[in-house]
Amino acid sequence: MTTRRTILVIDDDPAMRDSLAFLLDVNGFAVTTYETATEFLDHFANSTVDCIVSDIRMPGMSGLELVRKLKADAAACPVILMTGHGDVALAVEAMKAGAVDFIEKPFEDEALLRAIGEALQTQSAGSADGTVKREAEARLVDLSPRERDVLRGLVAGKINKVIAHDLGISPRTVEVYRANLMAKTNVRSMSELMRIAIAAGL
Repeated sequence: MTTRRTILVIDDDPAMRDSLAFLLDVNGFAVTTYETATEFLDHFANSTVDCIVSDIRMPGMSGLELVRKLKADAAACPVILMTGHGDVALAVEAMKAGAVDFIEKPFEDEALLRAIGEALQTQSAGSADGTVKREAEARLVDLSPRERDVLRGLVAGKINKVIAHDLGISPRTVEVYRANLMAKTNVRSMSELMRIAIAAGL
C-alpha cells in the first residue's frame, strides 16, 4: 500500500480548515490542521511533513513570517500560501523568501491540488542543478523588453497604475502587456507567472 503524503493546513478560519482537510483527505493525502502558525511550530519538530498549505494573514505569526522562520531553521518542507486578492505583493515577497507558490482566494479545488502536486514534484526532483532556473528562463525568452519591464514591476509587487506611471504608458496598456505575458508564458494564473519570474531571477 502506498504511503499517504502528509499535508499540513494552517488557517484561522475553522470552515476553511475543515473544507481543505476534507478535500485533501478524499484526494489521498494525510492531513493535519492547525489554527495558527505558532501552534504548528510547537508540534513541527515531532512531525513528518511533505507540504504545508498556510493562509498568509493570521493572528500572531503571518504566513510570510512562517516561511522566513522555516528557512532560517533550514526546514526543507515546501510551503504554499493562500492569499486574498489584496495580498499578492505580500505573497510575492513570501515566494522570494522561500515559499514555493501562492494561490488567490477564492480558488478552485483543482488549483490547490495542482499546486501541491507541483510542490511535491519539485521537492522530489530538487532544483540544485539549476534545471528550474533554465526552464523558467526558457519560458520568458520570447518576451519583448517592454513586457519584461511590466513583469519586473509585477514581481516588485506594484499595481498596474504604478507600473504605468513608471513606464510612461497607460494602465490599459499595462493590462494588455499582462495578458500578453500570460499568453506567451502559457500560464493559468498570476501565481504561476510570478513563480517563473522569480525562478528565472528576474
